[in-house]
Amino acid sequence: MRKRNWRLIAVGSVLLVLAVLFFLSMRDMTPWSNDPAALMRTVGEVSGAVGGISLVMIVFGLIGRKAPA
Repeated sequence: MRKRNWRLIAVGSVLLVLAVLFFLSMRDMTPWSNDPAALMRTVGEVSGAVGGISLVMIVFGLIGRKAPA
């Protein structure tokens, strides 16, 4: 039986929430930008990368590690 790594799941969940909040908060900044399309492209890349890393952390946390014999 494998033991879940709850710390990895918690950190991944927090990072996922932060990535979504970053994307939504930067969306409100676009009216003041000189180039809104480039701003949202950069914000989307950054938040997508952080979101992807957090999903991998959650999956690895759910898979867990081998329980001691």
